[in-house]
Amino acid sequence: MRVVISAGGTGGHIYPALAIINKIKEKEPNSEFLYIGTHDRMENSIVPAHNIPFKQLEIYGFYRKKFFKNGKTIYYFLKAIKKSKQILKEFKPDIVIGVGGYVTAPVIYAAHKLKIKTLIHEQNSIPGASNLFLSKYADKIAVSFPDSLEAFPKEKTIFTGNPCGEDAIKKAPMNKKEFGLEKGKKLVLIVMGSLGATTINEFLVETLNQFKNKEYEVLFVTGKKDYADVSKERFPKNVKVVPYIENMTRIMKNTDLMVTRAGASTLSELIALHVPSILIPSPYVPNNHQYKNAIALTKKGAAILLEEKDLKGDILLKTIDSILFDDKKQKKMEEELRKLDIPDSATKIVACIQELIDRK
Repeated sequence: MRVVISAGGTGGHIYPALAIINKIKEKEPNSEFLYIGTHDRMENSIVPAHNIPFKQLEIYGFYRKKFFKNGKTIYYFLKAIKKSKQILKEFKPDIVIGVGGYVTAPVIYAAHKLKIKTLIHEQNSIPGASNLFLSKYADKIAVSFPDSLEAFPKEKTIFTGNPCGEDAIKKAPMNKKEFGLEKGKKLVLIVMGSLGATTINEFLVETLNQFKNKEYEVLFVTGKKDYADVSKERFPKNVKVVPYIENMTRIMKNTDLMVTRAGASTLSELIALHVPSILIPSPYVPNNHQYKNAIALTKKGAAILLEEKDLKGDILLKTIDSILFDDKKQKKMEEELRKLDIPDSATKIVACIQELIDRK
C-alpha cells in the first residue's frame, strides 16, 4: 500500500495521523508512506523523528473576520495545490489521507482532481473549516464524536472514534517512582499541553500550596515555556513539577484523576484509558471547539467541566477532592468512559482505507 498522509499545526492533528500510520504498518508491513505538512509548524520536527519521509507546503490559514487580508493566503493555497499535484504524481499513492489542519485542504483537493481515493478524519466535535471544505471532495469521512455525523454528508461519513485511543492502549505504564511518587497513593496529573498555559500555571502556583497534607499526590506538568519560572517556587512534598513528559499516556495509566485541556486527542486517550478528568477547555481555539469537546464527555457524566474564567480560590482543590474522596463518583465516571470507548478506532479507519483502495 502506498499512502500519502497530511496533517499539521498541532499535536491534535499530527498524533492521530501517526496512529493511523502505525496501524497501517501493523496490517500492511510493506506499505510506503509520504507525509505532507506545513512549512513552519511542529510536524516539521515530529514526523522526521519517526523516520517518515516528509514534504512541506508553504501555506497559511485564512482570516475569517478580515477577508480582505486573504490575498497572500489564496496565492499560496493555489500554489500548494499545484505543488501537491506534482508530489502525488511522483509518489503515485493508492490513497491520500487528511487528518486536519489547513495544510490538508490543497493536498486532498489535488488528490480528488487526480482521481486518487481520499479519506479525511475529523477529531473534534465541531468540524474544522478545512474538513468542512473537503467534505465535498473526500471519498470517505471518519469522525471522532457521534455529534459530528450531522455536519457531513450521511452517505460517506462513518463514526470511528479517534485513533490516538487505540494507540494509547498499547503503551507500557510508566513507573511513578521515576517522578519521586509513591506507589500506594492516588495521583492527580495536571497538564495543559506541551507548551502549557501561562494563565493556568499562574493560578496553580498560587493554589498548589493548598494541597499540603492531602493523602494524594500531584504531578504538575508546566509545559516547556513556563517551567523555568514555575520551578523556582516552593511546593509541598506531595507536589512534583516537571516541564514535559514524553509519551504522556504511559503515566496516565497510573493516574487516578487528570486535570487537562479538552483537545480531541487528549479526550480520546482519557476515554481509552478510562481516566476520570476535570476539563478546562482552552478559550483561545477556533469555534470554541474544546468547550464543545468537553460537553460531549460531561453530558455523559464521564468528566467535570471547569471553565478557565471560573478558576478562582479553592475551586480546583474542592473539585478534585469531590472526585478522589468519593469512590462511588470516581467509579461512575470510569463506567461512563468505558461506554464511550471505541477500542479499535485505528483498525476501523484502516478498514475504510482498504475498502476504498479495493473499490478502485
